[in-house]
Amino acid sequence: MKLRIGDVTLENNLILAPMAGVTDLPFRLLCRELGCGMAVTEMVSAKAILYKNKNTNVLMEVGEGEGPVSIQLFGSDPSIMADMAAQIESGPFAFIDINMGCPMPKIVNNGEGSALMKDIKLAERILSSMVKAVKKPVTVKFRKGFAEDDSNAVEFAKMAESSGVAAVAVHGRTREQYYSGTADWDIIRKVKEAVSIPVIGNGDIFKPEDAKALLSETGCDGVMIARGAKGNPWIFSRTLHYLETGVLLPGPNAGEISKLILRHGSMHMELKGEIVAMREMRKHMAWYTSGLPHSARLRNDINQIETIDEFRRFVEERIEVL
Repeated sequence: MKLRIGDVTLENNLILAPMAGVTDLPFRLLCRELGCGMAVTEMVSAKAILYKNKNTNVLMEVGEGEGPVSIQLFGSDPSIMADMAAQIESGPFAFIDINMGCPMPKIVNNGEGSALMKDIKLAERILSSMVKAVKKPVTVKFRKGFAEDDSNAVEFAKMAESSGVAAVAVHGRTREQYYSGTADWDIIRKVKEAVSIPVIGNGDIFKPEDAKALLSETGCDGVMIARGAKGNPWIFSRTLHYLETGVLLPGPNAGEISKLILRHGSMHMELKGEIVAMREMRKHMAWYTSGLPHSARLRNDINQIETIDEFRRFVEERIEVL
């Protein structure tokens, strides 16, 4: 169950994927408490670090006792990526991860994220320069390919390994798929067979049985959970228990969900202040309450919450009693 990447050994091989607007400090801490072996920050622009964008500081904040945590950078300029990796290396990060899989148009149109899968030579220059610039392990996350007729994940993984990268994470979808359709786990198996560094599989892990199936079918070394963790940090503790014992624990009840929502909201408020915290907690609460009775009406009412007192009252009166 343990996973070694470079000179760092994780407690287990379950990893919280980087998700913009989701994997901030409070959510990562909750997932770590509930059994996640490592979490990855929201992706951070190397140029934003270079130009000292103040909004970047909160993305890079790491909690006491949170480690190991990986920081994910994105960009397309090899020298800027290397220089910024060197600049932040002394920070509280165990790994420096590179995003070469983001499908969002504003990222891709800048030649960043999954666009780099179309320019393997540039991707190689970025990875090689970053590996040379830092002593900490460098990892990279990418997709099956940019398009179905150009599924080059195996070639990409071999390039990453030869560049000195310590591990790769592979999402079994192309950029053109975004998050639709089904993840191709077979490409993860092919990558695992092609390289000797650790391979982390990603895509369509929504319950403990999915994680076990991914490990069995692909032989991958770790499981990266993304959307399956939204509103469901218990997926880590339940998956760990299932992998270790074969026993499937029940999901959380309304009382457990309420208790975690209240903690999450309090942590958010402490970090970001009441106005921002309550606005950001709306989406988390919608995810936490998905599947509960009257969840559509709950989601509508959640969007009216503006203060921490309204937030606490809503949780106690509307969710805890379900």
